[in-house]
Amino acid sequence: MKVLKPDWINHNGLPIYSIDIHPDGSRVATGGQGDDSGRVVIWNMAPVVLEEEENDESTPKMLCQLDNHLACVNCVRWSGSGKFLASGGDDKLVMVWCMSKSLGSNALFGSKGKVNVEGWRCAHTLRAHQGDILDMAWSPHDLYLATCSVDNTIIIWRPENFPEIVAVLKGHTGLVKGVSWDPVGKYLGSQSDDKTVRIWRTVDWSEEAVISKPFEQCSGTTMVLRLSWSPDGQYLVTAHAMNGSGPTAKIIDRDGWSCNRDIVGHRKAVTCVVSCHFIK
Repeated sequence: MKVLKPDWINHNGLPIYSIDIHPDGSRVATGGQGDDSGRVVIWNMAPVVLEEEENDESTPKMLCQLDNHLACVNCVRWSGSGKFLASGGDDKLVMVWCMSKSLGSNALFGSKGKVNVEGWRCAHTLRAHQGDILDMAWSPHDLYLATCSVDNTIIIWRPENFPEIVAVLKGHTGLVKGVSWDPVGKYLGSQSDDKTVRIWRTVDWSEEAVISKPFEQCSGTTMVLRLSWSPDGQYLVTAHAMNGSGPTAKIIDRDGWSCNRDIVGHRKAVTCVVSCHFIK
């Protein structure tokens, strides 16, 4: 699959490492490098999908530029409700953003490109990780926010009472590079440089399973290992697996956590997978 973006969605030529579309399709967030810091940008989706909106000079394309992170932003994730946007980066921080009615909106053409059409602000700064944050995931109904880091841990936060920590999941012996909730919030899956995928039970935050065989022959490391549950919760699709001499995305069956299926065809390591609904 090839993903194309308009030329005007950019970080002034600097790298973009994460992208996420708002649940209602109205906005898209990007995270990556800024001029001298990390950068989060919220873009208007109307000019992306409608040519007449793109050509209308009165329609803002950039809704907000947020340069609060002290280092590169590796991940941006909208909450399921769309009320919050979480960002995590190399500064070991998670920032949770929301629109503020009291802040109001700034002019479209702000000083030095600092646009904030909708009045976004940092509502919470979460400090607990001891290393770069590489991935995040909101649980169903936004009950929890999971973040993972090069400090080998996963932290479970309670959004209704930020910065309350519900649990710190320890077990991986390498950099944790991906987290994903099952659709009903019973399990959290995580993937690490220690060549394992771990399944955690949310009822008591203990390990349900450790899957290692599909990843034993993988060589080298990747920046991220982002895994994804299927919409029906029956399968967990993982990154950076091997089948013979070929790189694959391994499919883990929830029934017994067996690993009998692969998505093949890539010539290099698979680093990120996303499962989605198909509309007929």
